[in-house]
Amino acid sequence: MCERANLRPVSPTEEPRTAFTGLILLSGIDKPGVTEGLFAALSPFAVTIQDLEQVVIRGRLILTALITLDPAHAPAIEADITSFSESADLDFAIDYVDISITNASERRSSLHVVLLAPTLLPTALAAVAGEIAHAGGNIDRIRRTASFPLTAIEFDISVPISEEIDLVLSDLRRVLARVAIENSVDLAVEMGGLTRRAKRVVMLDMDSTLIQQEVIDLLAAKAGVEDEVTTITASAMAGNLDFSESLKARVKLLAGLDAQALTEVAQEIVLTPGARTLIRTLHRLGHKVGVVSGGFINVIEPLLQDLQVDFYRANSLEILDGKLTGFVSSEIIDRAAKAVALREFATNEGVQLSQTIAIGDGANDLDMIEMAGMGIAFNAKPTVMAAADSSLNTPYLDSVLYLMGITREEIEWADEKI
Repeated sequence: MCERANLRPVSPTEEPRTAFTGLILLSGIDKPGVTEGLFAALSPFAVTIQDLEQVVIRGRLILTALITLDPAHAPAIEADITSFSESADLDFAIDYVDISITNASERRSSLHVVLLAPTLLPTALAAVAGEIAHAGGNIDRIRRTASFPLTAIEFDISVPISEEIDLVLSDLRRVLARVAIENSVDLAVEMGGLTRRAKRVVMLDMDSTLIQQEVIDLLAAKAGVEDEVTTITASAMAGNLDFSESLKARVKLLAGLDAQALTEVAQEIVLTPGARTLIRTLHRLGHKVGVVSGGFINVIEPLLQDLQVDFYRANSLEILDGKLTGFVSSEIIDRAAKAVALREFATNEGVQLSQTIAIGDGANDLDMIEMAGMGIAFNAKPTVMAAADSSLNTPYLDSVLYLMGITREEIEWADEKI
């Protein structure tokens, strides 16, 4: 080990005599004591730690530390770290920069880009990175947040504070939507900062979002009018028919159906994979979950109560003498009503609209998707995908958690604590 000068440590309020930094990189087979050994080697010197990151992938360690130091002490510091790295069988490198002649202090705003794919290919990563660079962003960190059942990769991006961050966000969402389609992946862009982990309201559509079926189609099968109702439903969800009028037309076809069919259909409902995990995890993190549906409260309420959904709103089928009359007995929950419900729920919870998430698949979800701070099209029609901030074309509803920056490891850890 090289001889060192007898130097006193720098106090937290004291700066080294010159603005000189060293970026240390250690890599090799991970083993206990590496982190301790590095900082033990640095401890006798007048050094302050500016930044630090460590990652282990398949047993291999990469440890980086950015230190501020007096350049006169660099040779002794380098000699001691070299001695430690050789004893630990690690590769070592250090890079010195005089930060007084760089733009390292430039303030920057942050964004997050999340990429989801069943199979992640380098072409998709290249395309995403290229568009980020073209938008003026710099990738500060990349990390995997899930490996099963999808691969989720998150990019931390910084842009100069001088840039109009809302415009950068909008432009990046637009170009990455094209990248997602071209590469068969899902992509989302969101603002960084503390608000990403703040309390949120998450509003979900019911049919073909929270559950796999369309409830009215199940009722139509009981009534023997499945073909007629399915045709109207498809046209309404694609935005080719006014939702309110289409609902009235479909409900009219159910006239005379025994009310017992509502209970039978409720038992046939199948949740979308990941639905329970999504709601359970959101609740554990302090978020609120709502469901607003163009379907029927008579059928879905028991399930929503079982899921402990905080807020829900849906249509009510009129029943007389144990039979459906063919009319709706409540104000119809259409496209506009869904947006009203989102605003009311957020207001009641004291949450700004910028801190809301709306998830749906059909044209009647468009207003709430466009109103929300993050609108997510889930296995949606093309018109909905075009309007949403991000799209998920995966069968797993809990993929929404990755878009919010929640990792698979965090989800599983929370489940183990129950």
